[in-house]
Amino acid sequence: MSVNYAAGLSPYSDKGRCGIPEVFDPPEELVRKAMELADMIRNAKYVVFHTGAGISTSCGIPDFRGPKGVWTMEEKGLSPKFDTTFENAHPSPTHMALLQLQKVGLLKFLISQNVDGLHVRSGFPREHLAELHGDMFVEECTKCGKQYVRDCVVGTMGLKPTGRLCDVPKVRGLRACRKADLSITLGTSLQIKPSGNLPLLTKRNGGKLVIVNLQPTKHDRQADLLIHGYVDEVMEQLMQHLDLKIPKWAGLPFKTEPNDTDFKSESKSFNAEMLDSAQGKQEKRENCENESPRGQKRLKVEPSCV
Repeated sequence: MSVNYAAGLSPYSDKGRCGIPEVFDPPEELVRKAMELADMIRNAKYVVFHTGAGISTSCGIPDFRGPKGVWTMEEKGLSPKFDTTFENAHPSPTHMALLQLQKVGLLKFLISQNVDGLHVRSGFPREHLAELHGDMFVEECTKCGKQYVRDCVVGTMGLKPTGRLCDVPKVRGLRACRKADLSITLGTSLQIKPSGNLPLLTKRNGGKLVIVNLQPTKHDRQADLLIHGYVDEVMEQLMQHLDLKIPKWAGLPFKTEPNDTDFKSESKSFNAEMLDSAQGKQEKRENCENESPRGQKRLKVEPSCV
């Protein structure tokens, strides 16, 4: 499937500011900031990362608001360029660096706005991951909620905000943001609500906020450290300062057997149940093999790869 997933969405008027000029820190300043970020991570007790579309642009998947983003090009009456498909996209150095940070215990929880499935494909454990907008490779049984990770796009789109917030008080994603003494955002303009405001929960509870993005964001004034550079370059320097190697992607296949995954839904609706979905909680569910899984995006369309 083409990575033009935006074409499958219903019209969305509140796209925020698109095409804002990019800002680049001088090389020597980028090195200094990467060292400072490494020190902040070493001294933190609970680090949460937040990722956006900017971490997947090096994989051939365009972002939305960058100079060549889907919505930026749309505003100009142009068609965005797509260099790959979802199925052929491979995890970037940033995806693999995040996996390694989790393995060594420096990253406690990961919250992503991306639907490209690259965090899961990198091998990142789903119990430590909240995919707020869903995953194009995950489908869910509408009867029991059991999820299936597929090796092809499930072919449905259409997650829409309802304007309501989840009333479940104990949810893992919110707890992680409030518990964190350091939140780090990578490749996101933080314009979409409520996901863009989640990093601020860390600040409100006395923690620190780091923003890594090429374009200015709406929360720059709240940041304790601002880094303007390509995310892959920043993460490569960060890992060097932490004396960690970025593992190479081993071509891990998607799990395709129904029994390989058994997770609670992480994307029932954006505003209404996004917070509940952020639990990333693994549950045992009643066997429901006779129920045909439907697209996780809640459209009544049977995916072609079932």
